[in-house]
Amino acid sequence: MTNIKKILIANRGEIAVRIMRSCKEMRINTVAVFSQADRTAKHVWYADEAYCIGEAPSKESYLNIEKIIEIAKKCKADAVHPGYGFLSENARFALRCRREGIVFIGPSPETMDTMGDKISARKQMIKAGVPVVPGTEKGLSSEEEAMEVCRQIGFPVMLKASMGGGGKGIRLIQHENEVKEAYLNAKSESLSSFGDDTVYIEKFVEEPHHIEFQVLGDTHGNVIHLCERECSIQRRNQKIVEESPSPFMTSELRLEMGKKAVMAARSVGYVGAGTVEFLVDKHRNFFFLEMNTRLQVEHPITEEVLGIDLVKEQIKIAGGQPLSLKQEDIRQRGHAIELRICAEDAEMNFMPSSGTIKSVIEPNGIGVRIDSYVYEGYEIPIHYDPMISKLIVWAVNRNYAIERLHRVLHEYKITGIKTNINYLKSIIDMPDFVEGKYDTGFIPKHVDELKSGTNRENHDAENIALIAAYIDYIINLEENRGSKSDAQPNSRWRNFGLQKGILRI
Repeated sequence: MTNIKKILIANRGEIAVRIMRSCKEMRINTVAVFSQADRTAKHVWYADEAYCIGEAPSKESYLNIEKIIEIAKKCKADAVHPGYGFLSENARFALRCRREGIVFIGPSPETMDTMGDKISARKQMIKAGVPVVPGTEKGLSSEEEAMEVCRQIGFPVMLKASMGGGGKGIRLIQHENEVKEAYLNAKSESLSSFGDDTVYIEKFVEEPHHIEFQVLGDTHGNVIHLCERECSIQRRNQKIVEESPSPFMTSELRLEMGKKAVMAARSVGYVGAGTVEFLVDKHRNFFFLEMNTRLQVEHPITEEVLGIDLVKEQIKIAGGQPLSLKQEDIRQRGHAIELRICAEDAEMNFMPSSGTIKSVIEPNGIGVRIDSYVYEGYEIPIHYDPMISKLIVWAVNRNYAIERLHRVLHEYKITGIKTNINYLKSIIDMPDFVEGKYDTGFIPKHVDELKSGTNRENHDAENIALIAAYIDYIINLEENRGSKSDAQPNSRWRNFGLQKGILRI
């Protein structure tokens, strides 16, 4: 076993801070790396040590493998935690760590290679007996081949990037006249995002639920699942609301999908924390979608319903310890929901909103968790993902969790930039969400209602503030007319407060 005493976190933002918190509890020293744009970021001053690794663009900093390895060796880090995004699923990075004698907190490079390529992963799952969506088992060579496959499978289909992730390189094709444009655009986006333009086709599962299972595997051959997360509320193939347990799940389906998730992980000798993602149709037939060989953005809801710190489990596994948990130990308790808070303008087609945060009022109380990296006076850079925090609530059941969400969203205030908080309020107000009757078509189905709800809330708040300020101005103007210049301005609001004992002189 490896005694891990110092970990370099090869990431930024809320996930870097979140990892450091678990390290702090384990008495493990942490090392932050940062770009020039992140000199004042929270993860920099939270860590025990911090080193600049380059200019603001990711390719010159957080994607610079050699620079990160150089810093890890310089500070004598025992291990590297990649978080999610950036280099978290980069097999070459994991291999470089191995060669330098640095523990990579994640699966092996070989597992990453197998499961990171969607076509390779499909083949592996078929071999392991895990159901997959009907589709191609190799990359498409031309738009003519794409057309032929579409005709064989039948419309609608999904065209996907083999090395894809984060919703990039995906196109829904419903008719023959959409094939050429979708094929060319998906290849182009895949090449620019992942450096690989290989694409393939899957049958589109109609009215699907996106349900994923968290898995843990150790170096001793033990693999368990930690139940499911419902991730069907997505905008542009990006998850924005997740919950656990899934309101669509049954006990029988959970048991069967959990078994298949473990089979999938075992088939590639999985070590560490990972996620097996499935599409589930309206009849509760399920199909393997992909495996994420890293910690997920939405991992906190699993932690909340199970009482398990997944980062600590990752570190223990990386150190060679066997799993302390068995499958029969896993019991979901209560209900957790996560909302992704993003610096973006919902009224301007979700354009990223950079700038300086003037004030932050974070909600708190029973069952409330905020995973964030922003603070008053912090300037959000334009170079990275717009997600600035994650709001997680837990309650004894789903109805109470939704009630708690209403309260904390009312309390959550961020000024100086635009955020999607009002948009998220509109989502949880929708009857389909409240009743748990939704799938991945939720946002397209309600796009107009969500937009109008967001606009109305923004405008109402602004109008109320303007009216209140104007009324107070007029009252002061009238009542102070003719008063001496050195007299204290009068105010009906002030007088009322004095009379009621609310204010003191």
